[in-house]
Amino acid sequence: MLKKISNHIIRVLFLFLFLVGLVMVRVFEDDLFYDPFLSFFMNNTKTQSLPDFDGLKLFFGLFSRYLLNTLLSLGIIYLLFKQIQLVKFSAILFLVLFAILILLFYAVLFLSSQPDYLILFYLRRFLIQPLFLILFVPAFYYQQISK
Repeated sequence: MLKKISNHIIRVLFLFLFLVGLVMVRVFEDDLFYDPFLSFFMNNTKTQSLPDFDGLKLFFGLFSRYLLNTLLSLGIIYLLFKQIQLVKFSAILFLVLFAILILLFYAVLFLSSQPDYLILFYLRRFLIQPLFLILFVPAFYYQQISK
């Protein structure tokens, strides 16, 4: 009985640490990742042109942030559901979604003479925020209770 309680406490502690990790990624985003669009989208973008950026550096900045958020999200999914198959499925989804989103982001950025800022904003938002975690957890929970 005591072992079961201590396992539960450890699980909750790790869950809390992973959530704090997601918050820390957000808090230290300026210091950790190259993203000239952070300040661009905070201002009124209707009158501004896109900031100068290094495409390769931007890719690695977005990739590293997405990877860090993904690893923390997969840890949270595992701690909540304790199913390795669900974690594997989530990892595949995260990978496929990253490929689609990054391709769309760069297509809009480079292939359009006047990129739509709103589309860029939302594509980038899905790349830099753990929004998929917010979508996956309720879906997996609903799937689990409906079995």
